[in-house]
Amino acid sequence: MPVVSERFVFTGTDVWPSYSAAVDAILEGQLVVFPTDTVYGIAADAFKPDAVQRLLDAKGRGRDMPPPVLISAVETLDALAASVSDAARALCEAFWPGALTVICLAQTSLMWDLGETKGTVALRVPNHENTRELLSRTGPLAVSSANISGKPAATDVYDAERQLGDSVRVYLDGGSLADTAETALPSTIVDVTGDVPRVVRLGAISLDQLREVAPETIGPDGELPPEPAPGATEESSLEPEAVAVPETVAEPEATEPDAGAEPEATEPDAAAEPQAAAEADAVAEPEAVVEQPPVDETEAGSAETPPSQDARPSDGSAS
Repeated sequence: MPVVSERFVFTGTDVWPSYSAAVDAILEGQLVVFPTDTVYGIAADAFKPDAVQRLLDAKGRGRDMPPPVLISAVETLDALAASVSDAARALCEAFWPGALTVICLAQTSLMWDLGETKGTVALRVPNHENTRELLSRTGPLAVSSANISGKPAATDVYDAERQLGDSVRVYLDGGSLADTAETALPSTIVDVTGDVPRVVRLGAISLDQLREVAPETIGPDGELPPEPAPGATEESSLEPEAVAVPETVAEPEATEPDAGAEPEATEPDAAAEPQAAAEADAVAEPEAVVEQPPVDETEAGSAETPPSQDARPSDGSAS
């Protein structure tokens, strides 16, 4: 049955009809286009394989380029990703919502089929308030840029509609993102499948910013973190330097006291103040990183995840 497309306003205060129409379309396995913090994205229910395939078909893309999954909040991370390291969690908490995409090991209990993922999933919380609210109602969505593969990503709803036509059920008009798209950098992609984060692609978040949160992060060309300063150790960063203490303190000579006279008190020399030691960052050896599938390089999506919807049942149902 042919899809009848609808367009809704996705700005201002009266956006409830937009949410309702988009949620209904997602539940039916249809596609939705909405604005993100960079360009427009085309979205499908991540837990409906037919819907994900419909998204790939609409773009003219194969299963070798699985789409990232957008979620509404960092709290959903553990529902979708397995073996999340402390460093990975710290990065997500520091930069979400925002331009950080993390490649994680996917929970094996989840019944989804995003394509040839090799057991991983790319996750992001987009920095777009209305889209996060939509995500909180729909649950995790597979999202790619709203365009035919090989053509420029749409920066307004009309461009998306011209390219994708009736393959999309609902178009949400959030205005033009042309200025944002021209100036915004893509998200930084970090592989966190191991204990040590490894940058796959630098974007809006720099390597220095990543290392402020996770000092052991490896750069995109395999750059290791800087070595500690010479002579500095982890212990010396915590303990003050030892201060030389005199072995004995001179005592005043005993004298025959005059009648009624008190001996004069002598004070020991004051000890020197301990000096502060420079702190040294611990350098972790990189662990082997799981080979990753190609990552969708486009930036699409942003929203909050519904606590009840993000973790889907694993009873064999796709939805």
